[in-house]
Amino acid sequence: MTLFCPKCGSLMKPKEKKGKKTMVCSCGYKTKDVEETKIKETMKKDAHSFEVVEEEKEALPLVEKECPKCGHKKAYFWEVQTRASDEPATQFFKCEKCKHIWRHYD
Repeated sequence: MTLFCPKCGSLMKPKEKKGKKTMVCSCGYKTKDVEETKIKETMKKDAHSFEVVEEEKEALPLVEKECPKCGHKKAYFWEVQTRASDEPATQFFKCEKCKHIWRHYD
């Protein structure tokens, strides 16, 4: 017995009417009297292992820029379009040492 409707391909659902079990579809197709059907589902154990990352590494370019908070000479850099598209993007910097974040407008 199939679980999919031969007419439209949808999943058929079991239905009991007057003691008779049938499989019905949302399109109106139904099977004749069927024996009890059992659906068995098995789950495989995940064989993948996961590595725990203790410290997040920056994936941003490192540039020569002095931190206004601690004076360190290197900072990570990225740009975001925070204003209208005809204006320049806002530059953000994050100090490599103290992690202070500041912005620079052009």
